[in-house]
Amino acid sequence: MTTTDLPRTTTTATGTAAKIAELARRREVARQGAIASVQKQHAKGKLTARERIEAFLDPGSFVEVDELARHGAGNYGADVRESYGDGVVTGYGLVGGRPVCVYAQDFTIFGGSVGERVGQKIVKVMQRAIDVGCPIIGINDSGGARIQEGVASLASYAEVGYHIGLASGVVPQVSLILGPCAGGAVYGPAATDVVVMVEKTSHQFVTGPDVVRAVTGEQVTFEELGGPAVNAAAGNVHYVAADEKDAFDWVQTLLSYLPSNNLDEPPDFGAADWAYDTELEMNAEDLGLNAVIPDEPNRLYDMTTVIRHLVDDGEFLEMQAAFAPNLLVGLARIEGRTVGLLANQPLHLSGALDIDASEKGARFIQFCDAFNIPILTLVDVPGYLPGLDQERGGIIRRGVKLSFAYATATVPMVTVIVRKAYGGGYASMGCKHYRVDTNLAWPTAEIAVMGGEAAVSVLFRRQLQEAVAAGDYESVHSTLVDAYRAEKCTPYEAAERGYIDAVIAPSETRIEVAKALRMLRTKRKTMPARKHTNIPL
Repeated sequence: MTTTDLPRTTTTATGTAAKIAELARRREVARQGAIASVQKQHAKGKLTARERIEAFLDPGSFVEVDELARHGAGNYGADVRESYGDGVVTGYGLVGGRPVCVYAQDFTIFGGSVGERVGQKIVKVMQRAIDVGCPIIGINDSGGARIQEGVASLASYAEVGYHIGLASGVVPQVSLILGPCAGGAVYGPAATDVVVMVEKTSHQFVTGPDVVRAVTGEQVTFEELGGPAVNAAAGNVHYVAADEKDAFDWVQTLLSYLPSNNLDEPPDFGAADWAYDTELEMNAEDLGLNAVIPDEPNRLYDMTTVIRHLVDDGEFLEMQAAFAPNLLVGLARIEGRTVGLLANQPLHLSGALDIDASEKGARFIQFCDAFNIPILTLVDVPGYLPGLDQERGGIIRRGVKLSFAYATATVPMVTVIVRKAYGGGYASMGCKHYRVDTNLAWPTAEIAVMGGEAAVSVLFRRQLQEAVAAGDYESVHSTLVDAYRAEKCTPYEAAERGYIDAVIAPSETRIEVAKALRMLRTKRKTMPARKHTNIPL
């Protein structure tokens, strides 16, 4: 039986009742799919496309579009029966009561391969999301390009890629990789705002193990080449879920922080009777911040402790945790309203900035700026990471992306320096000179060109050489370092010049940040007329 020889109903009538019955039959075929293929999908621990959509959206809210679409060309073999949907399920529904558009590749139909009709369906639902201003959720599980349709398959990938670019910065775009995603298919998700993978069942790579072995001779498994851990470490993934339910839960939480589009404000979960003069009272959590920074200047601590003291209910939705862990990025709420957080993490590379951290931070700032999310920066940075690898890797060109992103952002921005802010690290982590709105510092802040030991070795080289000759190096060196740190490694010179708006006790931080964000809620900043910036990509 060919794809055009559709099984017919046993009803011989040609009236309305028979036509309604035929519609019901076709709908049932479309929703049921091939039983054997569904069973194979379940055996892999994976849901079908429709099951995934139903699990992700609010119950009963899904409205399918193009349910009865079928491929338009190609010889697919005598074993193919009706293939409604043509490898992708598309439509719209609600998440947390808010509209989203969604598409889910259907691996039970032609292995979820992408042909002309698949591309048309995805583009249609993407265009609707752009027109109405709601997020686009793409669930990827595909065998790749549909070889039988030739260039039409390639055109479909290109059309989807064009619309991802069209939607970028207009509506949030989230890609869930819940199965294979290879070749040209990976570039679509990579261009979206957030990418999620699932342990054990999802893979993404440009060239598969067979091609790698043929070209380079390397023996590599799917997991080693494109598994979630590899992609997370490379910065390709924002979250690795334990299973599909965990993936859906995480994305639902993510959407609760985001506006539906670039013209809306993020959801406000604050009290209905909130007002600018609502009193803020210090609590035990606030007082706990006074003991976070160690007395020893080089002793490590966990910056997430600071974050959880400042945000509502201690909840921080971290993103890209396995990539450039020396810089933390993620979403939280202060007084019920979304903030984007960037923070140096002293537990990794002492919080120094490197190529990966710079690009991670720049991308996150642009994401927040596109969707009207205020930015809170917590600083403890000894500077940029030195080394031959960094210089040869392009730290000059790639490191400047971070400060460039701050310079071009227009959302409310607040920076708190908690300890070190040395050299280029001070400039790149949201300093006043990049027009950050409110800059605060703890009394433990050290704002200087460089640390005490490095500065003394440059400024007092002759004295130190004489001390070595006199056998008194340790004492002289220690005295000079202590004197330099006491004079130069403080927040007060910056405060005197207006580079810091206020020096505050750590326990005052939550309240002062909340006050600043209250004042900045109505911020409007107009940039010079231009087509777009030219960030050094």
